[in-house]
Amino acid sequence: MTEPQATRNLDRSGAAALPWSRARDLLASQTPKEDLTFFVGTVRPGGQPHAAGVGAIWVDDALYFVSGPGTRRARNLAANPACTVSVRLRGLDVTLEGDAHRLTDPETLERVAAVYREGGWPATVVDDEGFTAPFMAASAGPAPWHLYRLTLHRAFGVATAEPHGATRWDFTR
Repeated sequence: MTEPQATRNLDRSGAAALPWSRARDLLASQTPKEDLTFFVGTVRPGGQPHAAGVGAIWVDDALYFVSGPGTRRARNLAANPACTVSVRLRGLDVTLEGDAHRLTDPETLERVAAVYREGGWPATVVDDEGFTAPFMAASAGPAPWHLYRLTLHRAFGVATAEPHGATRWDFTR
């Protein structure tokens, strides 16, 4: 679902609700070259939270990120796909909530790898396993790195530039 089913103004100072298009357009316009750090929050099997910085990209109205198969993040997502992804964009702090699932579809892997390559990370698809590249974060472990897509349930935006405001967007019915 790419458009919210409901919007709730969270601003207590009288500012209007922020349009989802502001967050969506900022996510879509960022590139891997901008070196933004997205923080993925997952849940450990015992219920404790875990967060880690990742490189993520918005492609075709969805957020994608990569994780090494042996990382705590990947193990957590295999047991429980619920997660959050937070990032500070130009003038807007955004937190996305949803479920992240690993993708193995060769067409999607190649489409996302092409966007990563355009942005300067020379990702190559390895069969239906994920990506390999000459470099990756040391904490990711050995390639291939798995690709995840976030299925968006809700998002929050807090504007740090004019027009200010705070808003929740709900994507599930």
